[in-house]
Amino acid sequence: MSALRLASLLPLVLTASAEHHMSRPRLAQRQSGNNNRPILISNWCTETIYPAILTQGGTGPSTTGYAAQPNTNLTVYVSSDWQGRVWGRTNCTFSSSGGGGSSCTTGDCGGLQACKGPGVPPATLAEFTLAGSQSQDFYDISLVDGYNLGLAIVLLPNGNSALQALDPSTTNPSCVASLNGFAASSSSYNPYANNQQFLGTSSSSPLPFESKQTASTLSSWCPWDLQTSPPLAPGDGVYPYPDGSISRPAFDPCISACSKYGDASYCCTGKYNGPNSCSPSYYNEHVYYADGGRVSGGVLSRGEEHGYYC
Repeated sequence: MSALRLASLLPLVLTASAEHHMSRPRLAQRQSGNNNRPILISNWCTETIYPAILTQGGTGPSTTGYAAQPNTNLTVYVSSDWQGRVWGRTNCTFSSSGGGGSSCTTGDCGGLQACKGPGVPPATLAEFTLAGSQSQDFYDISLVDGYNLGLAIVLLPNGNSALQALDPSTTNPSCVASLNGFAASSSSYNPYANNQQFLGTSSSSPLPFESKQTASTLSSWCPWDLQTSPPLAPGDGVYPYPDGSISRPAFDPCISACSKYGDASYCCTGKYNGPNSCSPSYYNEHVYYADGGRVSGGVLSRGEEHGYYC
């Protein structure tokens, strides 16, 4: 059995193939599968985060939300036909009674630690469809609800020779659009030094790192109107251009234009429903610029997944 790993730079580990969220088939009643598919969730952040798990099909884990201390892992098990999503919540304080309004700065789900529904945007999503089209597993990283934490999905072959033969640089998607863990291209940092592995890859099959970004560009990609906590605009309330002199918060979550405004042209609904009629919004263009577009996934068969946050 292979596994998926999630981490923040939520690594999640999973076996699947990429399927764009716009073209994913409708959720439907699914046959019950064995609860033997492991997903390993890791927190690589320096702060406590609160992973949340939402089941949309099949049988999900009994754990739907918990506190993940820095540098800790948790393995949950889902059915072989599971469909769902995992995301990280930040800056949470839960009351003993639960509920009673929002408890997290980002990704909140009804004020509950154990989620019973989807999270409030913005949140970086790890999406999974197991035993989907042609009995293959699909996974991807989605920013359709916005971005709050860096996220990676890593395939763990667990002795599966067919999966071991795959190039890991093509099966382990990651998305980092914040300064947490950022190493400038001019630095001496090498994740593959001394034959080390990084997110399941090695120097023989390295991840295609984006090399053009700087700390300045990475910290300023989110449009002003889509920031959850934008700094005050100077002067008459209008942000100047260029705006590089305005300091942004260290933690700067970014909501998507679709989530904020609900406009059909941003959400690719109505007459804009389809790849030929839906054009990238200003949010999509900024996201692609910030992370180099590396938010795809893969379609594989029978592995274990590992997700990493931060």
